[in-house]
Amino acid sequence: MTVILLAAAGCSSTVASIGPAKYDKMSCSELNVALGDTATDISRTAIARGKVASTSVPTWLLGGERVKTAVANRETAKIERLQQQQQVMAAMRKQRCPSSQ
Repeated sequence: MTVILLAAAGCSSTVASIGPAKYDKMSCSELNVALGDTATDISRTAIARGKVASTSVPTWLLGGERVKTAVANRETAKIERLQQQQQVMAAMRKQRCPSSQ
């Protein structure tokens, strides 16, 4: 049980982030792909967070609930970062790509 939670914690730190300065160098199709990839990452992370949150931790496992909460909070923070990235990309696409409006 703890191994699963710790593995999920390790996976949550592998977010490929692109700085906002790079968005202005991306074509409209690249922005579309990046937006889709980010949406996929958000969904994947939300599913992982849900699995962690619904995990039943035995009472004899000291600190198990604390680890579970920490992992869920880390996943929530990751989702928030991805959503911010997504908003920046969407604004850039709206500004530069007339067909996406």
